[in-house]
Amino acid sequence: MTDAQETAADTPLRTTGGGPPDDGGASAAKAPIPLLEPREGIPPVIADETALAEVVAAFAAGSGPVAVDAERASGYRYGQRAYLVQLRRAGAGTALIDPAACPDLSGLGAALTDVEWVLHAATQDLPCLREIGMVPTRLFDTELAGRLAGFPRVGLGAMVESVLGFVLEKGHSAVDWSTRPLPEPWLRYASLDVELLVDLRDALEKELDRQGKLEWALQEFDAIASAPPAEPRKDPWRRTSGMHKVRRRRQLAVVRELWQTRDRIAQRRDVSPGKVLSDAAIVEAALSMPANVHALSALSGFGHRMGRRQLEQWQSAVDRAKELGEAQLPAPGQPVTGPPPPRAWADKDPAAAARLATARAAVSALAERLNMPQENLITPDTVRRVCWEPPQSVDAGSVAEALSGHGARPWQVELVTPVLVAALSA
Repeated sequence: MTDAQETAADTPLRTTGGGPPDDGGASAAKAPIPLLEPREGIPPVIADETALAEVVAAFAAGSGPVAVDAERASGYRYGQRAYLVQLRRAGAGTALIDPAACPDLSGLGAALTDVEWVLHAATQDLPCLREIGMVPTRLFDTELAGRLAGFPRVGLGAMVESVLGFVLEKGHSAVDWSTRPLPEPWLRYASLDVELLVDLRDALEKELDRQGKLEWALQEFDAIASAPPAEPRKDPWRRTSGMHKVRRRRQLAVVRELWQTRDRIAQRRDVSPGKVLSDAAIVEAALSMPANVHALSALSGFGHRMGRRQLEQWQSAVDRAKELGEAQLPAPGQPVTGPPPPRAWADKDPAAAARLATARAAVSALAERLNMPQENLITPDTVRRVCWEPPQSVDAGSVAEALSGHGARPWQVELVTPVLVAALSA
């Protein structure tokens, strides 16, 4: 018997909070039960190789899926690495591991190679888990399962409450997880995050199967598990907030120089770049093009709390941008691969714009009938690409081939092909 079943053996799949309705009509939902403490208490944080070896052995000997979660220090530290890893498996209990003290968890990952990992919003945690040697071969994503099943609120707390009838503790998700030692309330919160994750997985599997969507979900989970690591973003400085205000190439160069200077400092100090200099300050300096430190200090974000030495390093970045030759200045925009922005279609290709409008409406209607978000049925980018450059001969075979070529899974191809054939033929 699993944790939630043992705690509330008579609790059926709940539908409070807007979950998918029961076919037979749901009875009045019971009040959710606050989950205040982990079943076996808060485990000690694993911070040495001897204790880690014991955890590896225990989890290798456990049974069933393993719940996995990771906590990062976004907004506090540079990068997105994990500062706490939580696991729970039947027969092994819960483990809390400090990756700062045990940075190589490849042995644990290897011990769980053939085990299904249960994560919530897997794509958020997989990059930082990969950095420490933990890469699943099979997974179940409870957030994605909730989306496919039609739940309107798919955060972990909302899902646990609406499906299992328990209320998780809130309030520590955005804390600085690089803090050492970690306070007990934070560790309690982290332990509870994996306490019922396998139970949630089991309930969602039944719900997906009831709706006839389980195979779709399994294909999505396989795609996540087999996806290669994301390529480094090209020109990441272009994602500076407020960039839409910056028009001239020389001003873009200022943004680039300030962003790159900030990134080097943040990486060296291991702090979030936003704590070094705000995006708003970078854009303000680019628009103003200050002539000297005095002018820079008058700008928002470079106020009186910033020392002379700091001001000089930012002014030097501005000056470097001013001294660049025309050929060294960044282009106004990144090279666009694929179709142009949809707002430009009416002018560039009115027929393609008409195809896109028809296709969007058809896909939206299908997603509504299936009770799932449109972007989970098929990505908007895929629809745009097929509508911009449709097959020369529009039929089920050619459209299905085009969808597969853009990465659509078999279940998506099967469902979306008929509506796109109709839209492209209209």
